[in-house]
Amino acid sequence: MKKTDQQWQQQLSPEQYRVTRLKGTERPFSGELLYHEANGSYHCICCGAALFDSSTKFDAGCGWPSFYQSLDGKVRYQADHSHGMVRTEILCANCDAHLGHVFDDGPAPTGHRYCVNSVALQFTEKKL
Repeated sequence: MKKTDQQWQQQLSPEQYRVTRLKGTERPFSGELLYHEANGSYHCICCGAALFDSSTKFDAGCGWPSFYQSLDGKVRYQADHSHGMVRTEILCANCDAHLGHVFDDGPAPTGHRYCVNSVALQFTEKKL
């Protein structure tokens, strides 16, 4: 999915644009989805692609929504050497939106912690 910067700016709030298109980070403990606990799926705010299932969400205490697993093929990984650190950036595989980073300090069964900016996500509740 390709859009111009102007198209993204028209579609997204300034904070959503800063985080997803300019690789920003929201302030820790400020995101509305941090303590969200409903059953459903978390989607990319830019393109709507499903990225994470609520059953994989956990409280990592880090200040951002955390998941131990992404949906198959929905997240792309890229080396990030910014800010004097070596990390693995996670991006939406469909539109390249910056989501956050993945770390190897999460719970079983994967041992991963996908640390995601709330502002990069939208939630869809499961219908019963």
